[in-house]
Amino acid sequence: MRVILLTLAMAWLSFADRTIAQSDAHLEIGGGKIDLTFSSAPDEALRKLALAWVASSARAVTVYYEQFPVSHLEIRLRFFEGHGVRGGRTTGRDGALITVAIGRSSSASDFAEDWVLTHEMVHLAFPSVPEEHHWIEEGSATYVEPIARARAGGLTPEKVWGDLIDGLPKGLPQAGDRGLDFTRTWGRTYWGGALFCLLADIEIRKRTGNKKGLEDALRAILKAGGTIESDWPIVRSLEIGDRGTGVSVLRELYEKMKAAPTPADLSALWKELGVERGGGKIEFIDGAPLASIRKAITQPVSR
Repeated sequence: MRVILLTLAMAWLSFADRTIAQSDAHLEIGGGKIDLTFSSAPDEALRKLALAWVASSARAVTVYYEQFPVSHLEIRLRFFEGHGVRGGRTTGRDGALITVAIGRSSSASDFAEDWVLTHEMVHLAFPSVPEEHHWIEEGSATYVEPIARARAGGLTPEKVWGDLIDGLPKGLPQAGDRGLDFTRTWGRTYWGGALFCLLADIEIRKRTGNKKGLEDALRAILKAGGTIESDWPIVRSLEIGDRGTGVSVLRELYEKMKAAPTPADLSALWKELGVERGGGKIEFIDGAPLASIRKAITQPVSR
C-alpha cells in the first residue's frame, strides 16, 4: 500500500512539474529579462505561438529603443474562448507588469496581426505622469508601436502610413475642445497624443537635417531612468528628450498644444510626406518635399 501511495505521489509530482514547465517561460531580449506566466497550462502549440509572439514584440521595442525598456518584466497571460488578443494593461508600481488575454484558438496569423503587446511594451519606456498628461503615455504608445514593428520587419511602411491616415483625424480638436492637458476624450488621448508625436518627429528631423528623430528623444528619456516604474513631471521628460535631440521641439510643441486646441492640416501633411491613398492602396511619392523624412521614420533596420 505504501509503495502504491509513494508511486502515485511521485507520478503526481512529475505531472505537476510538467505543468509548471508548460505554464512558465523565461526570455532574455535586449538586456531585459521577461518572465511569462500562463493562468493555466496551454497546449504545446499555443505555448510555442505565444512565446514567439512575446519575443517578436520585445524585439520590435528593442529595435526602436536600442534596448529593452526595463531590466525585468513579468507578463501574465490569461485565456478566453476564441482567438486574438484582448485587454492589455501595463503597470509599474511594484515592478513592471503586463497582463493580457489571448484566445485559446489563436493562430499564428492572429499573433502576427496583434498590436496590443507591442503597445503595452512601449508603455514600459516612458515614466508615469499625472493624469492630465495621460495623452503623452497613450499617444507615444499609439505612435511608436507600428513604427517599431515596421523597423523590425513586422509591418510594411504602407500599413503604418495607411493606419495613420485613418487614425489621426480622430485626434484633431473638436468643437468645445481645449488643449491636450484639458480634453481627455478617447480620441484626443490616444490619437491626439499620437499626432503630437508625429508632428514632433517631423519637426525634429527638419531641424536636424534628418539626423535625429523622436526615437532619439525617447531613448534619452529612457536612458535617464524614465520608465513606467518612475513618476516624473511631464516637463522633466520633455526637457530630457530635447537634450537628446539637441533641439527644443518637444517643449515648444507642448507649450503650443497643452491648453489650446491646435488644428493640423493633415491633407497638406500627407502631400508633403508623399503619402497618397488611391484605389484602396497606399502609394508613396518619392519626389515629395518630406519624402526622405517619411522614409526615415519607417525604414526597416538591417540586422
